[in-house]
Amino acid sequence: MAHPIHFTQLLDGIFGNETDLNFYNKPSRKASVNIKETADLYEVQVAAPGLKKEDFKIEVDKNVLTVSFEHQEEAKESAEKWLRQEFKMQSFLRSFTLTDSIDAEAIGATYDNGILSVRLPKKEKEAPKTVSISVQ
Repeated sequence: MAHPIHFTQLLDGIFGNETDLNFYNKPSRKASVNIKETADLYEVQVAAPGLKKEDFKIEVDKNVLTVSFEHQEEAKESAEKWLRQEFKMQSFLRSFTLTDSIDAEAIGATYDNGILSVRLPKKEKEAPKTVSISVQ
């Protein structure tokens, strides 16, 4: 298993160590992502058309953000005979190591028009403190 990449490496365009796992040896694809930065947050956009918001699993564990979807194959009996079937949902998993500059408690996500947007707010920087020191 490859190690997740640091979020800052994504911004530099380094994707070499990214995790791309499949579930129980099922076919897996790497969901395409866009990542943008604003003054107060990072946003990871995952292309995942045809899903519902309930289909996604998003977790942060030990500073690793994981976005996944596991497709469950349903066995159906049907009188229809498909001549060609290219619409196939495949499981995916993407993981990214978060830096200390991300407020993991405030991460949020929305799903609209086939794009899952995960917002990663930046922590506010603490202002330098002024400390008075008495001379003994």
